[in-house]
Amino acid sequence: MRRQFSVAAAVAVAAASALLPIAAADATARPATAVRAAATTAPPWYLALGDSLAAGYQPGAGDDKTGGYVGGVLAHLKQTEPGVQLENLACSGETTITMLNGGRCRYPEGNQVDAAVAFLKDHPHISLVTLDIGANDVQTCATPTGIDLKCVTQGMQDITKNLPNIMAKLRAAAPHARIVVANYYNPFLAAWLLGNDGQTLAKASVTLQGQLNGIIDAAGKAVGAPRADVANTFSSTDFTDLVEVKPYGELPLNVARICEWTWMCSQQNIHANDAGYAAMATSVIAAIPAAPPTTPTSPAPPSSPTSPPQSTTTSRATTTGTVTSATTGPPIITDGGTGASNDAVLVGAGVAAIGAAAVAGGAFARTRRRRD
Repeated sequence: MRRQFSVAAAVAVAAASALLPIAAADATARPATAVRAAATTAPPWYLALGDSLAAGYQPGAGDDKTGGYVGGVLAHLKQTEPGVQLENLACSGETTITMLNGGRCRYPEGNQVDAAVAFLKDHPHISLVTLDIGANDVQTCATPTGIDLKCVTQGMQDITKNLPNIMAKLRAAAPHARIVVANYYNPFLAAWLLGNDGQTLAKASVTLQGQLNGIIDAAGKAVGAPRADVANTFSSTDFTDLVEVKPYGELPLNVARICEWTWMCSQQNIHANDAGYAAMATSVIAAIPAAPPTTPTSPAPPSSPTSPPQSTTTSRATTTGTVTSATTGPPIITDGGTGASNDAVLVGAGVAAIGAAAVAGGAFARTRRRRD
């Protein structure tokens, strides 16, 4: 274009200097028109971010980045945007720390947040961004010998500090995008099956689930990102309504949801099954705004202390590891290797619930007597 302009200008000068402004105006108008046309014809994108739930992890199969709840959400988007494409950058085992600093999965940009920011800047036509993150920050606080309360406290502080930072970076990169942040279900409710002590622990876990999901809710609100209320879809606080679940018998509704929608009761694995991922997709779809925000939301400064459709992404294989819970007895199956920071919603929610109970007094003393 510069060469074309130079030739046009030289000819114009030789012929009549009055023609130079016309030639210049034509030269500058073309690239602007081309840019607008390219933006109009570019396909919309759905960007999925987070941990193993966003990666669609299934025990024995690894990640399915076109499946899980992300696949259900994509299928919904395609009903009104047939050309929408998926970019799933989720990383099984990701914490809020590794999402910002890297170290869990490999990205050319160094970490998942920077990879997301780069993608958002390169693809201005974004239909939706979804995120779930935070549970892994506290799951390593469970060891075969007990619960590290300092670890629980530090993990919650990390989430409180890092999640607003993550949300702010995403919003700054996509000021007008629809962003939905999902909270967590509570697989630790499966402890109900272990008898009286397990039922006490299951009830105590609800306190921490509320704390963790409260942090997620606040971080989303700060940047105009509505919450996908997965916890409510899983009836996480409903101990009153009773349902029959084979082969466990009559269970409270919230416990039944965990047994029916995750692998926790059958395999001691915290991840959702097909029914659970479909339920999560329903939560996300219900939270999607009808239209993107018309004006950018100013990010708050970081605080201190269903069938999977086709897409353009590639799944990463994930190994399976085992972490023993000192409070429930049976092994808790997570998606990372031995010693890794695994994506354990059960361990994260349950362990932190014990820590919260210890601060409040009472419940932790009762659970400690159950150590195996």
